[in-house]
Amino acid sequence: MDEMIYVAMTGAKQTEFAQTINSNNLANVNTTGFRADLHAFSSIPVDGPGVETRVNAVVESYGTDFAQAPVANTGRALDFAIRGDGFIAVQAPDGTEAYTRRGDLREHPGGLLTTGAGHLVMGDGGPVALPPYARMMIGEDGTISIQALDQGPETQSIVDRIKLVNPDISRLQKGEDGLFRLPDGEAAPADSSVKITSGSLEQSNVNVAKTLVNMIELARQYEMQVNVIKTSQENADAASQIMRLG
Repeated sequence: MDEMIYVAMTGAKQTEFAQTINSNNLANVNTTGFRADLHAFSSIPVDGPGVETRVNAVVESYGTDFAQAPVANTGRALDFAIRGDGFIAVQAPDGTEAYTRRGDLREHPGGLLTTGAGHLVMGDGGPVALPPYARMMIGEDGTISIQALDQGPETQSIVDRIKLVNPDISRLQKGEDGLFRLPDGEAAPADSSVKITSGSLEQSNVNVAKTLVNMIELARQYEMQVNVIKTSQENADAASQIMRLG
């Protein structure tokens, strides 16, 4: 009886964890540049004397879905999407360098550029800071050019270049803040082969239909495991009654 309860209990617990991952993907279906998290169930034997028959159902995260997402045209000067592989270098809240696909930039007082999530965008020598300007353009290589105030188009000058990188995605680790990092705080070098398209934004790569179906399947699986626990309790009560009658 305890074996039945144990298997059902561990299964229900891990199904709940899988539902958390699935729900987080669904919640970010409209988040610019979001990459869906992947998970899978595994059967792991429990180590220790007397528990050779016990198997724990474990949900394991096996990385991130790096598939390209649809790109939408916005026409906004501070929006851009990366073509193909690559990432934007940003400064994480702890001051370290991290990477994202989110290209919805914002200009803050002092000219600092951040992503829509509030992370400082990195340039050639640190966070990008723009001087006052009349017009601004972002080139396909991340070069930021401005037309100075009260000046004509012929005065256009380059002020910085957004750091674009293309690290090995198998080494990237996704944090709870949604940013990607290399192990041990390693910084990826700028890669001139990474190109961007201005006036566009890459959407989330979450497949809504697949995620909703998965949510329903996990809910049914959880309900089935809870029912097994209830059945085990009913069987235990019936066995107790029989023993009392005996």
